[in-house]
Amino acid sequence: MKIDPNHLHMLAAIIDTGGLGEGASALNKSQPSVSRTVAMLERRLGSRLFEKGKRPLRATELCHSLAEQGRVIGAASTAAQNAAELHSGGKAGTARIAGTPIFIDGVVSNMIASFQTAFPDVAIHQTYGYLDELTEQLNAGNIDLAICPVRPDSVPTGLSFQPILRGRNVIACSPSHPLARKSAFKLSDIAPYPWIAPPAGSPLYADLKNALESIGIKDFRVSFTGGSLTSIISVMAGSKSLTVLPYSVVFMQAHTKTIAALPVKLEHPIRELGFLWRSDRVARPAVKRFQKFLETEFSSLAQRIDEKGRNLVWRE
Repeated sequence: MKIDPNHLHMLAAIIDTGGLGEGASALNKSQPSVSRTVAMLERRLGSRLFEKGKRPLRATELCHSLAEQGRVIGAASTAAQNAAELHSGGKAGTARIAGTPIFIDGVVSNMIASFQTAFPDVAIHQTYGYLDELTEQLNAGNIDLAICPVRPDSVPTGLSFQPILRGRNVIACSPSHPLARKSAFKLSDIAPYPWIAPPAGSPLYADLKNALESIGIKDFRVSFTGGSLTSIISVMAGSKSLTVLPYSVVFMQAHTKTIAALPVKLEHPIRELGFLWRSDRVARPAVKRFQKFLETEFSSLAQRIDEKGRNLVWRE
């Protein structure tokens, strides 16, 4: 015999509140309608649900059994409602993101940690890639959002771009580097030191050559190529190598005291760090919330960088 789940929930409400009137009130129903439903159920079941003539109302063994299933149904209904509200509000679900390794590891990873502290039911699936690969992944629907440096006049066809941080590069080294300990030095003092070159596919690779040319260094020695941000910092810590990194990455690593920026003004790239996505696809609520969270974080970061970097690094 199939029993309406709402009727089971009704029996649980009657028992838990102590009476037909109280149960009806809890369910926002009238007492006569609840009484008629109970009578109908008793006819179908061929058994009483409440003992006749007992005051206060006393449920039969069968009624208690059915009411227990009604409580299960009620709990499941509440859980389902909560899950739907969390999902529609972007507080639960998934967000698939990808970005250039240096920015993801050096800047975005800390923001992901803060986001998941606030929204632990949102799962972030993160991968790496450069612009061409990220474009392919977005077009294929494998990721929801890309975070990478892009020239505003060269946004790939079919994608939307939202800049979040202007491009600014600095010469970076270990805090123990001889140049980092000098209060003043000449550009010619930089020339003898070896360089760490970013991975070949990274926009920073071209930035390194352009930056050095902008300060008059055309011939330079590369001692290490590629690697993650962690390996670059490790190599710098154990050597006198220099490299070119986005200032935002150096800024975000300040608390570790493992990396320093030399006060040398470089020509900054035209690119801007920003979000890329397919505007013809509806983003899931969790993706929208995560993107909005990153917008706020990057806005705050940009302000802090402007306040500190203007005087200490690029001296504009």
